[in-house]
Amino acid sequence: MVQRRKRLLDIETILEAALASIDSSGRLTMADLAERLGVSASSIYHHFSGRTAIIEALRERLSAVIAPPPLDGSDWGEQISRWMRDYRGALAEHPNLIPLLNAQTMTGGSVLLGYERVAALLRLAGVPVGEVVLWISVLDAFALGSALDLVAPDDVWPAERDDLPVLAEAIRAAPVGRKRADGAFDLGLEALVASLRHRLAAG
Repeated sequence: MVQRRKRLLDIETILEAALASIDSSGRLTMADLAERLGVSASSIYHHFSGRTAIIEALRERLSAVIAPPPLDGSDWGEQISRWMRDYRGALAEHPNLIPLLNAQTMTGGSVLLGYERVAALLRLAGVPVGEVVLWISVLDAFALGSALDLVAPDDVWPAERDDLPVLAEAIRAAPVGRKRADGAFDLGLEALVASLRHRLAAG
């Protein structure tokens, strides 16, 4: 039986179990992962150097469904918007993974190549080299926060408070749940792209 388990243990099996652990508990430990897989922790180390490597492999896996900007000469704002929608959608599938990804330096080759495309697109748009990483950070933060917003409760703010008349009226006038989250994302993305266009036009 031990030999059979060793033969069945492979990278994809480990990553599936790691993601299931994160989705259910929001954490990842080698001990929990080994227990979930029904193997010893040492068996996992035959495939990964440790927890950090597993999280980076999950980052690579997530990035595989995010199409990088094509750099095809089309409008840079539209390219950024498509990338952001893919990015948010992928993150929203596994919101518990977000804090773990943020807690370590990214090293995955395909992930970094995707950011290289974003950086190249921003430079082609005219963003000064000293602001490229700043804008990538802004876009990252917006995508991460918007993904978490998708799993927020329908009632984010209490509407029935006599001491909050303006906010309560706004809450009652706004969409709820997924419609609110999608509307906020669309509005924020439009504002970000428009702001960058304005900055570039102003020189």
